Amino acid sequence: MSETAIVAGPDPDGLGDALADEGFSITRIDGVVSSSTLEAAGIDDAAMVVLTNMDEASGIPVAKELNPEVRVVVYSEQSLPEVATRQTDLAVDPALLDVSVVAEELAAESS
Repeated sequence: MSETAIVAGPDPDGLGDALADEGFSITRIDGVVSSSTLEAAGIDDAAMVVLTNMDEASGIPVAKELNPEVRVVVYSEQSLPEVATRQTDLAVDPALLDVSVVAEELAAESS
């Protein structure tokens, strides 16, 4: 597998690394999630965007606008804002599922 996953926000649990272990190519956005940072990260060809900071949830509709086929995954203990719920494909609380389980399932669904 050589699909790209964009990890936006801090990644204290290591989901980006776990996805890399499953064969994803990882690009990261450390600052504001905007059309320019998403484009620089390769949104056009990305299979998924993983968001770990709900302060950047406004980037979800931007990601979907730039690539309607991209899968949006939220991995955060914070609540997802109502405005982003319809465009989020999967929301997971780190307290409920370990990164290795989430990465394995995402890889299985992508293949």
